[in-house]
Amino acid sequence: MSDLIIRPVADTDLPGILAVQRACYGDGFLEPGDALASRWARSPAMCLVALDGAAVVGYLLSHAWHAWAPPKLHVPLPAADAADVLWFVHDMAIAPAGRGQCLGERLYATACTSAQAQGLRQSRLVAVQGADAFWRRLGYQSADIDSTQLAALRTIYGDDAELMERPLS
Repeated sequence: MSDLIIRPVADTDLPGILAVQRACYGDGFLEPGDALASRWARSPAMCLVALDGAAVVGYLLSHAWHAWAPPKLHVPLPAADAADVLWFVHDMAIAPAGRGQCLGERLYATACTSAQAQGLRQSRLVAVQGADAFWRRLGYQSADIDSTQLAALRTIYGDDAELMERPLS
């Protein structure tokens, strides 16, 4: 593998992001392009791609968010809100060609630095498909939610979905 480049997402990266998403998730979590593009339109410095040459081999989509509840899947986000209080890590995926390089950790560290620079001090995410172990290694813990909230979360994100959080300070 050649040297990887990590940089903010550009609109021209969308086909590569969709290809990585399909390779990692199958059809279950594929989101429409306009929903994904709204993530980097809202928080461009916190949405990153990893490139091997011209090929997208990984990405992290995250954004400032104003509510403790996760944003909806498959739906474009509204414009940034003055009341944004946390960093929401929406999605991170590494294609098979990008694995074994600590790429997830590198993407996360870069986006986290941007989130902190914007004054965000708390992060949330929804771990799916067993990714909670990865996120625990980065300091996330299960969020305290009631059974009704958990059931609603799992209706959208799948039976193993877990809402996780961590402070950024």
